[in-house]
Amino acid sequence: MPQKHLRFALFGNAFQARKSVAIQHITDILKAHDAEVLIDRPYYEFLVRDQHLDIWHTDVFDGENFTADFAVSLGGDGTFLNAASRVGAKGIPMLGVNMGRLGFLADVLPSEVSMAFEEIYNDTYKIEEHSVIQAEAVGEQLSGCPFALNDIALLKRDMAAMISVRCSIDGEYLVTYQADGLIISTPTGSTAYSLSNGGPIIVPSAQNLCITPVAPHSLNIRPIVINDNNEIELDVESRSHNFLIAIDGRSEKLTDKTKVIIRKAPYQVKIVKQHNAHYFSTLRDKLMWGADQRQQ
Repeated sequence: MPQKHLRFALFGNAFQARKSVAIQHITDILKAHDAEVLIDRPYYEFLVRDQHLDIWHTDVFDGENFTADFAVSLGGDGTFLNAASRVGAKGIPMLGVNMGRLGFLADVLPSEVSMAFEEIYNDTYKIEEHSVIQAEAVGEQLSGCPFALNDIALLKRDMAAMISVRCSIDGEYLVTYQADGLIISTPTGSTAYSLSNGGPIIVPSAQNLCITPVAPHSLNIRPIVINDNNEIELDVESRSHNFLIAIDGRSEKLTDKTKVIIRKAPYQVKIVKQHNAHYFSTLRDKLMWGADQRQQ
């Protein structure tokens, strides 16, 4: 049976040299499969100019100007999130190679890369569809990508006093948060910023969102899980007359009393998983559940 001809778009971290080590191994694998390999231009220039690597490739691309059968993220979860924002609604399945630390999204180890590509070519991989949320700032224009795979957070700026966030769900008033910030997370993002602020872990297949306050003034305030079809309306007041909105870590400033609306995006991100990958075993490994520190 003739081998499939596939095109791969590669994204990477252009700041940390040690995370570029596996790129030659990956391109060698894809070259052996007679694949087309497109590399994000800033990453390619980093590899060639700063790392002095001779990287086999078919072409380079800029921004969102690419098409591919698969997108490959080489780095940590931050690199994966950045790549996901550029894949956007293209529907291209994403494979995350973990060159970072924790790696919930980028969960393929460098030692597993060969097997991961074999599964792609043999159609034995799995696809997980992960929900995306989007932000709208009423009366203002967000300068960056409004879509988030992990979370959208409203935060106070620097050393400013806490902010006040009036929250309504589908037009029904919930509560006014007095806090350092408020996080709206997807199930994918439940193991990220929300978790570090006491939010629950939500399995990726759940159709929910979680609202988690950051350092709330009242100890009675707790995270709440809602349906992901709900529309969340947030009115923010701040003594400094401005605040930050962070969309998967990409932050920008908004002015005081801006209304922010958060809703489910009209598309999902498709993530490639190895056939033997299981979510609960990943949780145990990444969060070290059941590990006995006395034996280390």
